[in-house]
Amino acid sequence: MSERYPGGLIRKTPPTVTGPTDGEGGSAPGIWTLEEVAYYEKEGGWPKPLLPRELYAWAEGSSGQIGNDNNLDQSSPVQVGALTTWEEVSAQSTFSAAIKSDGTYWYWGRGTFGRTGADIETPADVSSPVQLGSLTNWSKVAGISKTMGAVKTDGTLWTWGDNGNGELGRGAVANCSSPIQVGSDTDWSDIVGGNQCFFGVKTTGAIYAWGRGIFGQTGLGGTADVNTPTQIGTDTDWESVTFGWRVGSAIKTNGTLWTWGQGSKGGLGHNNTSQANEPTQVGALTNWSKVTGGDEFRIAVKTDGTLWAWGSYLEGRLGTNDNVYRSSPVQVGALTTWANVFAATNTSFAIKTDGTLWAWGDNEDGLLGVDLPVPTYRSSPVQVGSETTWWKGNAGIDTGNGNHILFITKG
Repeated sequence: MSERYPGGLIRKTPPTVTGPTDGEGGSAPGIWTLEEVAYYEKEGGWPKPLLPRELYAWAEGSSGQIGNDNNLDQSSPVQVGALTTWEEVSAQSTFSAAIKSDGTYWYWGRGTFGRTGADIETPADVSSPVQLGSLTNWSKVAGISKTMGAVKTDGTLWTWGDNGNGELGRGAVANCSSPIQVGSDTDWSDIVGGNQCFFGVKTTGAIYAWGRGIFGQTGLGGTADVNTPTQIGTDTDWESVTFGWRVGSAIKTNGTLWTWGQGSKGGLGHNNTSQANEPTQVGALTNWSKVTGGDEFRIAVKTDGTLWAWGSYLEGRLGTNDNVYRSSPVQVGALTTWANVFAATNTSFAIKTDGTLWAWGDNEDGLLGVDLPVPTYRSSPVQVGSETTWWKGNAGIDTGNGNHILFITKG
């Protein structure tokens, strides 16, 4: 059925298209222009309604970084507000930031070092989300100890906060308390933060680094600080990059795994404890899917759904239920249902294909999220609650205070 309205022709019923295969809905009800109908029928699919995306937080809340309007620690997940439109999160030390599906940027926690981005002369701690400005084109967000970075939907890169080691990526400039664009490039697709160092990913598949380099964590071949984005090597086939404490890790489009930085306790997975100042391949396998890590350890998932770990076993962070350092990847259990991995400084998290969330390692301040007595740790995975719609998360990488966890559910 079609009829006219002031803007042109409309149709009141959705077109007949191929049904959904991923459980995220099918034909969306509403009134659509004929141009929209023609486009989506040509594409063979109809726009899917967004599933509810709730935000949960737990662990230390001393500066309001949990976001539930108080400064209390939480030993199990608590929902941040009642909104269901969260898209991206960054948990760093005593500070949290997030982006909603409408492209708005939000922050809460300790406001020092200018990392709120609100250009407040004397910032106070904030214990529930506050919107930064009124822009609706934020896409990705990442944080390190005192500095924040973000990418907009137009592909531009922005940073603000502390610049003690070149973290702002704008040369030897002073600290700043509001977002300022880094260079003029418009092909940034992602930003990842760790310990005083950022990685930026471009749409070309190249990775850039800037910030502190003392342990080789920039991957640029040396140990000097770098205060402007500098490309890591010449390869343009990187698929993803993550950062742990003094270590970078990345996966290429061919499924190979690469790490660099501090190699203590075998945390690089190179079967030694040596430092690597540039990306070095971990073994020869080509079936790595996800990787992350914290202080002197890494965890990863392969395309076959198996879970792997290496590095320091302290506090049970490897999940191998023993007290053995591993300098190369070792499988954790025998399950083949692991989908993604996340890590705090000394705590590991993984999501299974059934949407359940699992944790192991250090439980200081309730990091495990399983309401165990603090500081009890777990050396093998234990399920966090009974929720089956966990989607993505982020945890602070910091050897000091303030570690907390942010996760989004989907559905």
